[in-house]
Amino acid sequence: MNEGVEASGRTLEEAIEKALAQLGLDRDQVHIEVLSAGRPGLFGIGGEEARVRVTPLATITSSPFQEPAPQPVSQAPFAPAGADIEEEEEEEGRVVVKGTESPEVSRASEYLRDILACLGLAAEVSVRAPETPGDGLGRASAVLDIRGEDLGILIGRRGSTLAALQYLLNVMINRQFQSRVVVTVDVEGYKRRREEALKGLAQRLAQKVKQTGRPVTLEPMPAAERRIVHLALVNDPDVVTSSIGNGEDRKVMISPRRRSRGPGRRP
Repeated sequence: MNEGVEASGRTLEEAIEKALAQLGLDRDQVHIEVLSAGRPGLFGIGGEEARVRVTPLATITSSPFQEPAPQPVSQAPFAPAGADIEEEEEEEGRVVVKGTESPEVSRASEYLRDILACLGLAAEVSVRAPETPGDGLGRASAVLDIRGEDLGILIGRRGSTLAALQYLLNVMINRQFQSRVVVTVDVEGYKRRREEALKGLAQRLAQKVKQTGRPVTLEPMPAAERRIVHLALVNDPDVVTSSIGNGEDRKVMISPRRRSRGPGRRP
């Protein structure tokens, strides 16, 4: 499996193109991490090349699970459908959902444009209503979509920079308005691609659980991503999801669903 490559160039664009050429992939198939934006030298002397690490999305999202020690199916953890979804929402905090025209959303988009300008990034911000769990449907009041060139620096490794930017923005508007409104921030559709990858991963691992009768555990994820996995499998009659661990190590376990014994059946 390809674990990704590092490449350098006179510009970020050149470095990215070199890495894509090595992998034989397009931009929408990879995660781009900017290691160094580079800097021009004086009269061509003393400059520093831009460097990036480019990793196929399939590598990031197709195999981050561990198999726990074998255990009888009867001991597999069970929770009623939706219980862990509510738990993830509780961890994220209770929120108030407003429309895309609310003052909080308008101010959030202004703040975001100001931040991008301070970073020297030529990008556009558009506002839309959430459509999917990855957008924050049912929790977020709006999605702020950022579009432009060379925006990998806003995403970071596995979306860490994007998550920090979104957190900062929400803290700013909630302190100003003394409210509990949440906005989602996305860059070039990254969160939608991540959501689809997580849903596909959940389905593949659920199939593995059905075949082996043994639970599997995914990598640690933030509450919003764990919620996507729970929702992807909430209606599956053969498996159940639960969240285990604490803090940044909290993760989703997919287990065989324990069947209740009907009346009159022998144990």
